[in-house]
Amino acid sequence: MTAPVFVVEEVPAGAEFVLDGPEGRHAVSVKRLNPGEQVVLTDGRGGWAEGVVKAAEGKDRLVVAVAAAGREEEPAVRITVVQALPKGERGELAVETMTETGVDAIVPWQASRCITQWRGDRGAKSLAKWRATAREAGKQSRRVRFPEVAEAMSTKQVASLLAGADLAMVLHEDRDTPSQALATAELPAGGSIVLVVGPEGGVSPEELEVFAAAGAHPHRLGRSVLRTSTAGTAAAAVLLARTGRWA
Repeated sequence: MTAPVFVVEEVPAGAEFVLDGPEGRHAVSVKRLNPGEQVVLTDGRGGWAEGVVKAAEGKDRLVVAVAAAGREEEPAVRITVVQALPKGERGELAVETMTETGVDAIVPWQASRCITQWRGDRGAKSLAKWRATAREAGKQSRRVRFPEVAEAMSTKQVASLLAGADLAMVLHEDRDTPSQALATAELPAGGSIVLVVGPEGGVSPEELEVFAAAGAHPHRLGRSVLRTSTAGTAAAAVLLARTGRWA
């Protein structure tokens, strides 16, 4: 198995580092790491350090001998998924699986057909849950560059984001709307791909028009129709394989 990942504010520069606080408690009391076991420390922004446990002290202090450190650069092709707000806990499910798959950024989108509404304290709590899910999924999947989870955007804000992308797409399946297969779409060799995933009720015709004006056109995955909470993950897998990031 690969070494477990723990998050730190700053990647250690010295030869020894003490991991404490919640991450230290998790390492000592939950993972029960022992001297000689390997760990990876990361700031979640690409910085990393590999080390070996020297000692476990008390319930929440892990002393690590740092062996190597470095930085993982951003990928040549950066993938952002604009995710319409799903119902209930399916939002966290979408964030979790997209993070594990390798998405670089996630943008919550308040689509017109979304049943879920992010307003006031509820919206702030929901966003915090998405960000916490991305952080934990990043650790679980051994990433050192976690996806950014943006503030929720309106359709107008999403259109602005799409207009600045090197390739903008809307995942949409409709017999009355011409669409191109995602598996055969021409992809950029570098830059940013922004993919919009609509709600369970689909992207409205008005939203499609706004996105088309911003340069984003409908694309489809296949014959089956996926739920909004899984469509982004499946589409990201196709893009990651085709851009060579899964090579």
